[in-house]
Amino acid sequence: MTRPVDQNPTAPAPASHTSSEPGAGVVPRFAAPPPSRARRRYAVAGTGHRAGMYVAALTGEHADVGALVAWLDPNPARIDYYDAQVGEELGLGGPAGLPRHTPDGLERMVAEQRVDVVIVTSLDRTHAELVDRALRAGADVVVEKPLTIDADGCRRITKAVADTGRDVVMTFNYRYAPRNSTLRQVIESGTIGEVTSVHFEWALDTVHGADYFRRWHRDKANSGGLLIHKASHHFDLINWWLGDTPAKVYASGALRFYGDENAAARGMGERPERGTGAHGDPFSLDLRADPRLDALYLQAERHDGYRRDQDPFAPGVTIEDNLAVLVDYRRGARLSYSLNAHSPWEGYRVTVNGTAGRAELEVVERGFIELDANGNAVLDPSTTPLGAHDPLRPEGERLVVQRHWQRPEEVTIPAGIGGHGGGDAILLKDVFRRDLRLGPDLLARAADYRDGLRAVAVGIAANQSLRTGLPVTVGELGLGADL
Repeated sequence: MTRPVDQNPTAPAPASHTSSEPGAGVVPRFAAPPPSRARRRYAVAGTGHRAGMYVAALTGEHADVGALVAWLDPNPARIDYYDAQVGEELGLGGPAGLPRHTPDGLERMVAEQRVDVVIVTSLDRTHAELVDRALRAGADVVVEKPLTIDADGCRRITKAVADTGRDVVMTFNYRYAPRNSTLRQVIESGTIGEVTSVHFEWALDTVHGADYFRRWHRDKANSGGLLIHKASHHFDLINWWLGDTPAKVYASGALRFYGDENAAARGMGERPERGTGAHGDPFSLDLRADPRLDALYLQAERHDGYRRDQDPFAPGVTIEDNLAVLVDYRRGARLSYSLNAHSPWEGYRVTVNGTAGRAELEVVERGFIELDANGNAVLDPSTTPLGAHDPLRPEGERLVVQRHWQRPEEVTIPAGIGGHGGGDAILLKDVFRRDLRLGPDLLARAADYRDGLRAVAVGIAANQSLRTGLPVTVGELGLGADL
């Protein structure tokens, strides 16, 4: 199995993520671009691993409608990696040699390279500034989640959209995963009646979960914590499933597992300074084990000193690893949400209660973490003699619906294509070809900046609730727009 190019190598990539034959009706239909249609010109701002999905799309399936024309990143080694990749994909016999700019040159880049769209895949704390500046420079924007990390960033983006009238596309790829789309169809159909409450539990395992405590995400000033960086995906799903807007939020959470104080309290003893070169430690990540991580981060350290493989138990962790959130929605539904970042397995459970019944979605993305003979975590258990599956917790997905006074029924989930539960490749079609779509998307999966605002609104309010111990009314955050 080929790992999807967008995925962090620590994230699960079960076979269900990478079907090449989608189910009927899963992929929208698009017209062929007319010969007169000029390719849109794209620049990538932020050349870490997340940029890979867009680079591959614009040198592959969507090269007929878009072209990469520039890079924006302070680290030349990361640009080198992608520039060489583009040159190889385009058959140039060497690097593509695309113009490269540091962040202070964004406006010049847009003007000189006639950039139509800036794809923002940089650190979360930089999103608001880059989106604002790109819009005002005359380009539209495609931005990875989260939209931004705080209320100031929301207000800055909202004002830039209002001032320029330009377009901001949010890439909420989980909407496009067929399991999540199918749950929306069940809710919209009225099968379970009017939704009264939702419970959403997300479990990150000790490979993928630990990774947020190795990287820049470990500093809340960079990421807004998991309530913003990770959970904005989840809050968007709930907003989208319900077709509703969050109104009031209360949160509780703490750093209970990772970080130096927890390590000392559990008597973990001396820890490796970094993952690369460490042996027999299941919490370490050796960048040399993955060619992409080696090139993008280990070989790039000399330019900015950034270490992608920090010990998750080292000092400096300021984000939480255990979180619980309660959300009241405008139309009356209530959400209970939990996230744990040190689970022995990875996946999520969603329960939707309605006036006529109940829907339950369970997804196991990785059933266990296996250790090799040296005590290191195996990122892909399918490559080992034990295989990827455990009979007690097999990887897979199941959606069960049960109406009052009736037997439960399993709802078939069609296959998707690409990573993130089979949704990435479908998302990319909407990102690059939405003007060619034949007919409307009845699921309304395409997301704009207002969807991004609604998603981060829950996390921003939850972070404020963590600080104060009090519930927070979303309307009082002053995000710059009526959600």
